[in-house]
Amino acid sequence: MDYAVDVKEQEATVRMSGRLTFNDHARMRTLIREMLQNDARRQVIDLANLEFVDSAGIGMLLIAREELSNVQKEFALRGAAGQVKRVFSVAQLGKLITLED
Repeated sequence: MDYAVDVKEQEATVRMSGRLTFNDHARMRTLIREMLQNDARRQVIDLANLEFVDSAGIGMLLIAREELSNVQKEFALRGAAGQVKRVFSVAQLGKLITLED
């Protein structure tokens, strides 16, 4: 998994690409720290270029949502497509995290 963070005013957009799997745990923890430390109140992960996510990846996204919620930051996932969108649908992730097209 690769990512780039772009902060503009009150929204930080994280553009994620590649595959989000168990092997990305340390990198995801680093990303969560970055999201907690920037000044934007709203944190959005753009998944348009994410090709694959497994159950561990979903778990890490839920951890991100929880940690950001603890510091009163909004969290959303945007642009999921293909396998990622199907997995989110099966897991009913939209009940726990804001999903945007």
